[in-house]
Order: sequence, then structure tokens, then C-alpha cells
Amino acid sequence: MSETKLDRSEVAAMIDHTLLDPAASDADVRVLVDEARELGVYAVCVSPSMLPLRTTGDPSGPVLATVAGFPSGKHHSLIKGAEARLAVDQGAAEVDMVIDVGAAVAGEYNAVHADILTVREAIGHTPVLKVIIESAVLSDDAIVETCRAAERAGADFVKTSTGFHPAGGASVEAVRLMAQTVGGRLGVKASGGIRTADDALAMIDAGATRLGLSRTSAVLDGFRST
Repeated sequence: MSETKLDRSEVAAMIDHTLLDPAASDADVRVLVDEARELGVYAVCVSPSMLPLRTTGDPSGPVLATVAGFPSGKHHSLIKGAEARLAVDQGAAEVDMVIDVGAAVAGEYNAVHADILTVREAIGHTPVLKVIIESAVLSDDAIVETCRAAERAGADFVKTSTGFHPAGGASVEAVRLMAQTVGGRLGVKASGGIRTADDALAMIDAGATRLGLSRTSAVLDGFRST
């Protein structure tokens, strides 16, 4: 049983309402933004090809987030940096980049650090940088070292998953380990496979400070309103 007592609006304020389906259209993104405003979430996260979004002009509306090197991470670091820089120029306030997961699996943490640092330097220090590590693929030691590399490179968050990897998405164990490693100095975003209010609460109890959801309404329906 969760010890966390949060109402619907408090959880909504932790959510990136996400649409990264390769088949998504402009109309789908407009629906996403309308839903985000109605639900009161923190941010919307869309593919960089959908930018700029002219539907997010309301300053009280959701923050605009996007991805870089998504979903494989097997892009040259300079390409990730250029993609992220263009997205910021087109209005993105947050970028969720995918690391070279293979480098992390191989224990090449200097390469992981350099990859993240390239993106950080490309976008500057004002935009929020979240680093997707694909935690389901990594050993506990690799999760710890990858989170440390992200922190050294100036990331703002570490994030569990793209939601596209066959190994799976977020787990309570991975979120807890990530949160322990960054010790509150970085945020922790749990993403991938979070479909119910109980799932969301388990991630928050484990240390998640942000949630990436595509089934946001269904999750929020499990929380009381005040």
C-alpha cells in the first residue's frame, strides 16, 4: 500500500502528457495539447518533427517537451545536439535525449558522458535536459554509473525508458536506484508502462519526480479531486 497521499491535481503537475507514435498527425498533437490543458498536466512531449507547435501559445498552458536521438540513441552525438538545438529554437523548453545504450551496457561511461555533454552544450543551460537510460537493459551497476555520468554532464533529470525498447519500461526497482544515486540533485522521470494510478503511485513512492504518460486520463481518474 502506498504511503504517498496526493490528489489528482498534484499528480497532474508531475506529468509529461506524451505522444511519440510515429504515425501521429498534426491533428493528433492538437488533441494532445487540448487534453493537456483540460487535465492540468505539467508538460506535453511530442516528436521534434511536430515542432513548432502553434497550439501552445497560452503562457498558462503546458510546457513543451520533445525528444532527441529517439528511440534508439544510436545517432551521432552531434546529430543529437543539432536536433535538440533546433527543437529549442522551435519552442521546446525541455529535451529528453536517449543515450547510446550500447555504450552503457559495455561500461563505456566516458562515452556516455561525452554524448550527454554534447547535447547539453548544444542547447545551453536554460532548457531542461532529461537523459533516457533504458534502465530495463542495464545492470544495477550500469544504472548507477550512467546516472553519475548524466549528473557530471549537467543533466537535469535521469529518465527510465523510451517506452519503445523490447526489454521493457520503468520499474520500481530502477526508479528507486536512480533516485538514490542522484540524491535529489537531479529529477527522476519514470516512463514506460505506467498505466494505472497504482503504477504511478509506486513510481512516486520509489522517488520519481516526473512521470511520462500516454494514458494520462486513465491514470488521473484513479486519484481523488480536491
